[in-house]
Amino acid sequence: MGHKTVLITGSSSGFGNVMARRLLEKGYNVCATMRGGNGKNAQIAAELQSLASTSNDKFHVLDLDVTSDTSVQTTAQEILSREGNIDILINNAGIFSSGYTEAFSTEQLQQIFDVNVFGVHRMMRAVLPSMRQRRSGLIINISSIMGRIVMPLSGAYGASKYALESLSESYRYELAPTGVEVVIVEPGAFPTGVWTKMLTPDDQERIASYGSLALAPDELWRGMRGLMQSEQAPNPQVVADAVIKLIETPAGYRPVRSVVDPFGGGAGPTAINETASQVQAQLLESFGLSQLLTLQPS
Repeated sequence: MGHKTVLITGSSSGFGNVMARRLLEKGYNVCATMRGGNGKNAQIAAELQSLASTSNDKFHVLDLDVTSDTSVQTTAQEILSREGNIDILINNAGIFSSGYTEAFSTEQLQQIFDVNVFGVHRMMRAVLPSMRQRRSGLIINISSIMGRIVMPLSGAYGASKYALESLSESYRYELAPTGVEVVIVEPGAFPTGVWTKMLTPDDQERIASYGSLALAPDELWRGMRGLMQSEQAPNPQVVADAVIKLIETPAGYRPVRSVVDPFGGGAGPTAINETASQVQAQLLESFGLSQLLTLQPS
């Protein structure tokens, strides 16, 4: 596994930052990418880059904006030219949002989808030609339990994660005959930077029109932020460990979805996933497509 090259998006904080460090410890060639590595995230990029001096050229920090076709293609080609392959792609970059769904402008909803959905699609398009040519590759898309259950006051975010779930599973079936595997990780609540970077609605007039209910989103997430700062908050390391477990599981034996929710227990999303798996298998079989349920590695 030490020779595998891993490309991670959203490495400036949270899961992506922890994953990058953990994968380096495990001996992988790590390409940690982030937006604003030469600007607003320059200090974080420098901290990560300091790891490169002791990594025997196994660690690289690159600037990448998943909302830009040019940035995605340029960075992917740079990595392919230097490393030869991108063996594993971890789509981790994301935007978290909270508030009354009605109060989000169309532009804000587009912003959320541009990162959480279209950004994943851009990244997959950038790496898939080389993976399919080699008939080998693993793509791990970081979703959320809110891509399977509905949490009020998170409609915009949840909608993007529901879309990501469908996109990822469709890709999984379509790519199974090519030897490329797509899996989904569904984290619950963790003490990451999302709580301070949360996108909230622009339309204050609509929020105010809810009257006494206008403060409900603030009250909900204030309580959650408090819990995430308490001793009961789970360690984001467990998400990195779940990702590494998927990477080190033999091709063809990885589950479609992995729920990682020590805080909430994950019973709801797990039950939905188990039922959905049975329904999907029956559906594909009825269309004569059951072969797409099984990876066909080289």
